[in-house]
Amino acid sequence: MTTLIIQIPAFNEAEHLAETIGCLPREISGVDVIEYLVIDDGSTDGTAKVARNLGVHHIVRHRRNRGLAAAFRTGVEASLAAGADIIVNTDADNQYVGEDIALIVAPILEKSADLVVGDRGVGTNENFGYFKRHLQRIGSATVRRLSGIEINDAVSGFRAFSREAAGRIQITNDFSYTTEMLIQAGKKRLKVVSVPIRTNGPVRPSRLFESIPQFIFYTGSTILRSYATFNALRVFLLIGGILAVIGVLPILRFLYFFLEGDGDGHVQSLVLGIGLLVLGGLSAMLGIMADLISANRKLLETVIVKLQQIERDQNPGIEPEDEVNS
Repeated sequence: MTTLIIQIPAFNEAEHLAETIGCLPREISGVDVIEYLVIDDGSTDGTAKVARNLGVHHIVRHRRNRGLAAAFRTGVEASLAAGADIIVNTDADNQYVGEDIALIVAPILEKSADLVVGDRGVGTNENFGYFKRHLQRIGSATVRRLSGIEINDAVSGFRAFSREAAGRIQITNDFSYTTEMLIQAGKKRLKVVSVPIRTNGPVRPSRLFESIPQFIFYTGSTILRSYATFNALRVFLLIGGILAVIGVLPILRFLYFFLEGDGDGHVQSLVLGIGLLVLGGLSAMLGIMADLISANRKLLETVIVKLQQIERDQNPGIEPEDEVNS
């Protein structure tokens, strides 16, 4: 029996939740059970009450607002505990067309993908402004390069993933799960595909960020942090190599003047060069240590996956409404 759980992170979405829930599919070919899960991320407008009145199968509440990434993590944990074979993540403001859930679930049902990302067609989507379209394309190209995954819409939150993929991906940042999830998926050799989907027009400004510069900063730092986490040796060796090359230049300058008989006046170049070489060597050593930590992380993730499986076997479901302490 295949169980699909559609999770919806929500923060003060009482006004839009009914429309979103109403558009979700009740049946999909190849899926035996479809359930809905709302993660109330510390809402103050009665979002959880609205979800309960709408007959949502599972509701998990944060006592205070913890952000999108935390709500996503809580949703995945709750979905796995409820026995989900496939998890779909969608937005509470009905940005994504509910009927398209069948499209992004299909590759997982066919065993041809571990993770499916809904492609909003960022380059031509009429719901996006000119600047946002180009910004999304640049960001997606960056993630595509760093993750090694052919992806056109890296920050799309409309996603479907298998239970196995959910267990192997551990979101660690506090801003958003979208780009980190893809970089991890690429590093862990998960099969990721994009599926074109439709979008509805915006009903309110984004609550994830207050301005475009803030979005660029947080998304950029998340991408760099995620890449460095899973490619630590490469990153630190690159930094160490750059410092070493720069350090050689003042040393060569000192040697030139020393051979010309004027070395006493350029000792500072020698000191600077040696200092940069030392920093380069330390960076390389940090890279080796980080790589060893990364290997240990892989072992811990394997243990986490097995513990999650044991927990699911011992606890076949979650209560209809749980509260998570923040």
